Amino acid sequence: MSISNITIFMPSVLTLIGIPGLESVQCWIGIPFCAMYLIAMIGNSLLLIIIKSERSLHEPMYIFLGMLGVTDIVLGTSIVPKMLGIFWLHVPEIYFDSCLLQMGLIHTFECIESGILLAMALDRYVAICYPLRHSGIFTHQLVAQIGAVVTLRAAILVAPSLVLIKCRFQFYHTTTISHSYCEHMAIVKLAAENVRVNKIYGLFVAFAVAGFDLTFITLSYIQIFITVFRLPQKEARLKAFNTCIAHICVFLQLYFLAFFSFFTHRFGAHVPPYIHILFSSLYLLVPPFLNPLVYGAKTKQIRIHMVKMFCS
Repeated sequence: MSISNITIFMPSVLTLIGIPGLESVQCWIGIPFCAMYLIAMIGNSLLLIIIKSERSLHEPMYIFLGMLGVTDIVLGTSIVPKMLGIFWLHVPEIYFDSCLLQMGLIHTFECIESGILLAMALDRYVAICYPLRHSGIFTHQLVAQIGAVVTLRAAILVAPSLVLIKCRFQFYHTTTISHSYCEHMAIVKLAAENVRVNKIYGLFVAFAVAGFDLTFITLSYIQIFITVFRLPQKEARLKAFNTCIAHICVFLQLYFLAFFSFFTHRFGAHVPPYIHILFSSLYLLVPPFLNPLVYGAKTKQIRIHMVKMFCS
């Protein structure tokens, strides 16, 4: 039998190789990754504690920030411990079902994060464009419903991709994943069977989530900028711009890294693997690292309560 015809039936264990081409320096790459993870965990945990303990912060914007904090904690914890196990402890093996679980958590909470960012953009749109109606529109009940819908949407869209891998594929070319974590296309590429359905569904989910969310986020901020330009006071304009620019930077880096990773997996045959894997890892690590700094430290009320907490 030729090597090309050798297949593996329903493997129970897979191997993550980390960052292809940079195996000799992975131990050093793990240091900034670990630092970013620790800062993200501490920053988001502090954010949650402050929002929960201060009744004055039980408003839609801060509740969405709390949801974002939880999402970032789960996202970071889904990938970094195993990644550091590969880099530092040289433990690349992962059970097949555990790999699917990691994949499901990563893609589900990516969808949730995108949905929360959309909700935050809509909240800012109503607060700036219709300030007198904001409290009547964004009630606590509506915020809870938005959180439930965003979570349900993510679960409904991601679950079929897990089922398609688990139920459709029985034979695999290899058990070695050229990645530092379990990602949908990285697993699909291992299969020795027709993967067209999986690829099409992956494209559908990506464009359904990112396309829908990014469109309405963009429209919201266009309306916000139009309203801000009409404000008579210069200080009010600067304050609104300062808030919006920080938010837009977060959106841009998130979706830029997401689309880079997504298209490289499918069409980036000429992109070096280590570039792709590094960007894919940063795509999941940078938002949890930046969000508490951008949304927390730059928000006056949270900054005041944080100083109070440390002083006491």
